[in-house]
Amino acid sequence: MSNDVKGNRLDPWLDNYAARAHGLRASETRSLFAVASRPEVVSLAGGMPNLKDLPLDELAQATYDMIRKDGGKALQYGNGQGLPSLREKIPEVMALEGIDADPEDIIITTGSQQAVDIITELFIDPGDVILAEAPTYVGSLSIFATYQADVQQVPLDADGVIPEALEETMLRLEREGRRVKFFYCLPNFHNPAGVTLSEERRPQVIEICRRHHVLIVEDNPYGLLGFKGQTSTALKTLAPDDVVYLGSFSKIFAPGYRVGWAVAPPAVREKMKLASEAAILCPSSMGQYSVAMYLENFDWKRQIAEFRNMYCERRDAMIAALHEFLPMCSWNVPEGGFYTWVRLPEGLDAKKMLPRAVTNLVAYVSGTAFYAGGQAGRDHMRLSFCYPEPADIRLGVQRLSEVITRDLELVRIFGPTSSRNGDADAVVGPAPDQI
Repeated sequence: MSNDVKGNRLDPWLDNYAARAHGLRASETRSLFAVASRPEVVSLAGGMPNLKDLPLDELAQATYDMIRKDGGKALQYGNGQGLPSLREKIPEVMALEGIDADPEDIIITTGSQQAVDIITELFIDPGDVILAEAPTYVGSLSIFATYQADVQQVPLDADGVIPEALEETMLRLEREGRRVKFFYCLPNFHNPAGVTLSEERRPQVIEICRRHHVLIVEDNPYGLLGFKGQTSTALKTLAPDDVVYLGSFSKIFAPGYRVGWAVAPPAVREKMKLASEAAILCPSSMGQYSVAMYLENFDWKRQIAEFRNMYCERRDAMIAALHEFLPMCSWNVPEGGFYTWVRLPEGLDAKKMLPRAVTNLVAYVSGTAFYAGGQAGRDHMRLSFCYPEPADIRLGVQRLSEVITRDLELVRIFGPTSSRNGDADAVVGPAPDQI
């Protein structure tokens, strides 16, 4: 232990941690929560579902009735694979996307985040390679870093991951003698990019991964939130033995229950079950009984349709505000989900600009959060439209435009503020015309 640590008493256990613990860092989104929760700040940062349209009074009564009827079981330890009655209902949810799932192949997890953690624990030794899209979900990047994986990212464009780039990356790694353990992807209404993998590319991605014997982890929390009710062919449907599918009730019901699920080939499912039991014994019985009660007694399909309409209204408010206040930027127009991916004018740095934005009472997530290493993506920001009211979205974008306008003036006078390397970013992230 260093003298500085001893003297300052910062952490007397520093030398006792496992090597992987030293890689733990607060994500850029989590570090924003304390600031963004201030009522005067318009947060375009967090991906919190808007629950205002849930029938809370009816849910309260149904929960009361459920506890009176099944409280002894709901408040007790449960099955490590998950509540059988819930696993029997989940295929009805997946059927809306054309997925034929066997309840026996489903394992309940504490949100889909735990499923990502379990899969990474099962497949990754320190230094092993995971392929992911560039950009990709920040929460999964945190998990991959904890297990000391080498995350190699493959660029996206408006139609999702680029198959040619995916194969080129795999071939390069093979030439280097390195094996890819799995390809992690969010094919529908991507977080953060908002794009959807095209139907044409889906079988191409499957075939590439099959040729190189690479497992696919299909993370799909937003698939039922297409604004026109549209869904896409699941990778799991195209290749049931080559894909671990992850779903969640956080976006289509409520995140507070922390109930997700995975559908995996039988051998993988059994190992996931054992790993989950070792970590948590069993997922929350109360959460599972509550979600099963909701699926049994409520018109959840209509509720999802109402969520889609609400989020579409907010998407429209976001795009209108971007046109009005940020014509100097470029962005995609998502067809579902929670996010739009905004490219800043040349010379601006989203990460460096963030403190000035918060001072101006608006928050977003810098694009750097979605790249392994946190250096690429400085020219992008993720704006979330799921939670604020349309009027607040407009106000937030207006405040953001004031910061961007000031920074552009500084660039004109003093030169670029960004420290990114353009060529390096082009390799690991989307090119300017791709998203």
